[in-house]
Amino acid sequence: MKKVLFVLTLAAILLASCSKEGNTIKIGVGGAHSGDLASYGIPTINAAQLVVDKWNEDGGLLGKQIELITEDDQCKPEIATNTAAKLVGEKVVAVIGHICSGATKAALGIYKDSQILTISPSATNPPLTQSGDYPNFFRTIAPDDAQAVTEVDFAVDVLGLQSVAILHDKGDYGKGFAEFCQSYAAERNLEVVLFEGVTPGGLDYSAILNKVKNSGAEALIWGGYHPEASKLVTQMSSLGIVLPFLSDDGVKDNTFIDVAGAFSEGVYATGPVDTSSNSIYQEATAAHVAKYGEEPGAFFYNAYAATEALLSAIETAGTVDYAAVRAALQGQYVETPLGNISFDSKGDAIGVGFSVYQVQNGEFVEIN
Repeated sequence: MKKVLFVLTLAAILLASCSKEGNTIKIGVGGAHSGDLASYGIPTINAAQLVVDKWNEDGGLLGKQIELITEDDQCKPEIATNTAAKLVGEKVVAVIGHICSGATKAALGIYKDSQILTISPSATNPPLTQSGDYPNFFRTIAPDDAQAVTEVDFAVDVLGLQSVAILHDKGDYGKGFAEFCQSYAAERNLEVVLFEGVTPGGLDYSAILNKVKNSGAEALIWGGYHPEASKLVTQMSSLGIVLPFLSDDGVKDNTFIDVAGAFSEGVYATGPVDTSSNSIYQEATAAHVAKYGEEPGAFFYNAYAATEALLSAIETAGTVDYAAVRAALQGQYVETPLGNISFDSKGDAIGVGFSVYQVQNGEFVEIN
C-alpha cells in the first residue's frame, strides 16, 4: 500500500510539474546584457517586458501568461552559442534577439535545428537572411546594404565628397557595412583611398589615423560599434585630423556621446528612421519612462516592434507551432512604433528604413 501511495504521490508531483510548465508561453531574449555593448541589449529586454506586461494584463496569449527568459551573450559569438543552448533548454518558443550580427549568426544555427523563430531588432548583416541558411530569422531593422546606400548617398549628395577613407572592426557587422560602403562608393564615383580593419579594444589608433591623414581622404567612414568610434574621434582631435566622421547605427547610441563627450559633436551616423510622431511610439516611450524612469535606449522601438509582431503572429496562428507562426509573420501587417510592418520572404522587415543623424549640442538629430 505504501508503494502504491508513493507511486501515486510521485505521479501527482510530476503531473503538477508538467502542468506548471504548460501554464506559460516562454519567449527568450538574447543579447548583450552586460559589458561594453549592454546599452544596445538592455533596451531590448525593457521593450519586450513592456509588451509582454501589456499582453498579460489583457489576458495573455492563447489562454496562457507570457514569460520572458533572458540570457546574456555580451555581443560575443563564442558566448552566444551557449546563450542559445540555454534558451533552447528553457523550451522557449521564440527569441527576441540577438543584438550584434556576429553573435546572432553564431546562435542562429542552434535555433534553426530546434525550430525556434528569432526576431532581431538590430542585427543588420544582410547574409543572415539573404543566404537562405536561416529560414527561422527575422528582423525589424533594414539590412546593411540599405544602410550603406543611405550613408554613401549622403556623403556624395549632401556633403559633396569625392574621396573617403573607410575603417572597420573586422567583425561581421562592421566589416560587412564597410564593404557595402566600398562597393556602392564605386557606383557613385566616390573614391575610397584607404580601406583597412582595426582591432577592437585597442587603446591607440594613431598609426591607422595617421594613414587616414596622409591618404588625402576628405572624410572617414567607420564600420563598427561606439567603443572604438569614441576612441577614434578623440584621437583624431589630438592628432589634428579635422575630417567629417560618418558611421552606422552601431554608433548612433547616446553612450557614444557620453563617452566621446565634446569630440562627438558633428559626427554623422545612420540609424532607424525617426517615427516619434507615431502614436504607438509615443505610448511605448511613456510606458518606458513610467516603468524605468528614463527615456528608452538604442533599438528599443525595433525590439518593441519585434515582440509585438511575434505575439500577434502567435495569436493569429492560434498555436506556437514553428511553421504556422512563421507563415503568420509573413502573411500579415502589424501596427508598431515603427509603423505598419510585415516581413518579406527573406525575413527582412517591410516598411522600415534608415536616416542620417548628426550629433548637435550633445544629441543625435535626424538631418536627412
